[in-house]
Amino acid sequence: MNDMQEQDRMILDSVDRFCTTEIDPVAHDLEAKDEYPHQIVEKMKEMGLFGCIISEDYGGLGLSTEVYAQIIERIARSWMSVSGIINSHLIMASAVQRAGTEEQKAEFLPRFATGELRGGIGLTEPDAGTDLQAIRTTAVRDGDDYVVNGTKTWITNSGQGNCIALLVKTDPKAEPRHRGMSLLIAEKGPGFNVARKLEKLGYRGIDTCELEFKDYRVPANRLIGGEEGKGLKHVLSGLELGRINVAARGVGLAQAALDEATSYSQVRKTFGKPICEHQAIQLQLGEMATRTRAARLLTLDAARAFDRGERCDMEAGMAKYFATEAALENATAAMRIHGGYGYSKEYNVERLYRDAPLLTIGEGTNELQRIIIAKQQIERNPA
Repeated sequence: MNDMQEQDRMILDSVDRFCTTEIDPVAHDLEAKDEYPHQIVEKMKEMGLFGCIISEDYGGLGLSTEVYAQIIERIARSWMSVSGIINSHLIMASAVQRAGTEEQKAEFLPRFATGELRGGIGLTEPDAGTDLQAIRTTAVRDGDDYVVNGTKTWITNSGQGNCIALLVKTDPKAEPRHRGMSLLIAEKGPGFNVARKLEKLGYRGIDTCELEFKDYRVPANRLIGGEEGKGLKHVLSGLELGRINVAARGVGLAQAALDEATSYSQVRKTFGKPICEHQAIQLQLGEMATRTRAARLLTLDAARAFDRGERCDMEAGMAKYFATEAALENATAAMRIHGGYGYSKEYNVERLYRDAPLLTIGEGTNELQRIIIAKQQIERNPA
């Protein structure tokens, strides 16, 4: 094992210990109260996890996407909400690292890496989700500033965080529409208002909010890349990373459901023997274990393609689609294996059952992933 592999192993081992000692003991209670995990976040700052994939040149850990995906899997296995605190933040950071000016990188990446500036991406609006070109939030140039007006919703890390990568229309009349879209580094300030925290079925404990921008001013030098009209391009390249992350979360949740079902099936007895000895339960466990392993391999395959710098929207889409469906199917199977206890808030499987559906919707619905996969299949294999 070379030095880099040894370093990666040490990092993953430290994340395992972090999950066991810092997340597992409190996840159940914090999730039930929908309470933000402040102490967990502070520990993640100390560990440098907010700088996972930020270059060492800017104070980050400089980890590969492959290692990052394994970190996310481990955290999601303990409590999926905590993994979201890192994911949205690093999509924002990677947009700056990949497309920002040298001045923007020098100013913001070190602060992102420490978690001093922490946040996510402001894309979705009440009438624009998957169709991002339909956004209505505008940014009008006024001297050395942009003046922003509009509404964003379902924005992760926007309550407790203090900065987002904000997708806006700098030219609402542009055709095609994406040529009028830009991405701004938006720190909280006058006119940047958190309107409300959204109540959710699952994915609790993390702040998901609706934002209102009323004559909010952003310095023009916060335009990522320094050129208008490139915002959608910056966002879409970042979503490959986001989908790998969500796939890793799916793997973690699928593994958690498998772990819970495997353990419970060995202690619960019916008709004089543990239920794991009944063929009906064995069939379920066999399916769950296979789905989990397949999901993990697809996710690592996509992460490695991303690390090689290859276009990987097909691979990321496959991983995201399969792994999140595996999470949903495994969570459902774990609940059924637990019987009545699976429906009780006393057991973790009830939380897994509520968390899993979000993964099939977020970062592009699974219906959209299948369309992306099909289009790439055709494009890569012309008749």
